[in-house]
Amino acid sequence: MKLFGAKSPPLMGLDIGSSSIRLLQLSRHGNSYRIDHFAIESLPPGVIVEKSVQDIEAISDAIQTAVRNSGSSSKYCAVAVSGSAVFTKTISLPSNLAEADIESQVQIEANQYIPYPLDEISLDFEVLGPSARNADMVDILLAASKNENVESRQDALDSLGLKTRVVDVESFAMANAFELIREREGIRSTETIGIFDIGYDLSSLLILRNGRVVYTRDHPFGGNQLIEEIMRRYDMTAEQASFFRRGEPGPENFEEEVLEPFMLNVVHQISRALQFFSSSAEFSNIRTIFLAGSMASIKGLAEVVEQELGIKTGVADPVSGLDLAPSVAVAALKRNAPNLMIAMGLALRGFD
Repeated sequence: MKLFGAKSPPLMGLDIGSSSIRLLQLSRHGNSYRIDHFAIESLPPGVIVEKSVQDIEAISDAIQTAVRNSGSSSKYCAVAVSGSAVFTKTISLPSNLAEADIESQVQIEANQYIPYPLDEISLDFEVLGPSARNADMVDILLAASKNENVESRQDALDSLGLKTRVVDVESFAMANAFELIREREGIRSTETIGIFDIGYDLSSLLILRNGRVVYTRDHPFGGNQLIEEIMRRYDMTAEQASFFRRGEPGPENFEEEVLEPFMLNVVHQISRALQFFSSSAEFSNIRTIFLAGSMASIKGLAEVVEQELGIKTGVADPVSGLDLAPSVAVAALKRNAPNLMIAMGLALRGFD
């Protein structure tokens, strides 16, 4: 007889990004979390292009190295697929339906809305709660992705003997991680928040309201543009060109001639992304925006965005204030904090 029930095995949050693998594993102590394991491992160029897997073997090798360096012994993972690869739709169903009836109805609705045969997709749903439009109905979020998007990630893990317990959507994982920031900084849940995630070759604008993603859109802009300009101008390798990420000083006139134009380009991209949002049905005024991704921690970038756009701007840091296990590399964790939003959101899924 089990007195206290089965304890859930630890879950690694594995963010398989375009330029690196990010790993976080948490434990919960009362109402707070502790980071027990952390690692970040670079990926060779071209392994993932615009969030589409091109080389499963290279991803497996990088994951294996990240797991080993993190010191985790867990065999269970949560991973995510890109929002651009996921079809989502909110539907309303009668609130008195049994769970089995909801599943059947979801299949029917999916067949109506999703533009792919059901045998070619991975389908899931989440009951969001009572519908604001009709008290007798509940809102349900449908999420579907083509099997190949999910299976490519699962294949990389299966080859290492790791088990995929959760497949999430990147934007949902970021929203999950942002709850830590919201609570820490006392931001009202009803406030509309923007997150601009600067990826390697794609950036995304997420709009959050009441803890939910109400809008997301990818934009063809990324940190690779800065890396490639440094490589070209200073005849550096990609590794050498990443000196600013490591907090190392740059060549003479780097800030004036290369970094400042890039930061103004970031401002332009955010302004453009907000213009797209302003034309959407979900538009509402945004007073605060957070920068995430590998470029978000560039010194002075948040201040430039705030000054140029007139919107309060911060850097998304999901790890600040959390306890750390003695084995966690503190300097690397802090340096990469804005790039850990998805990994953190995935790691938190272990406590659902």
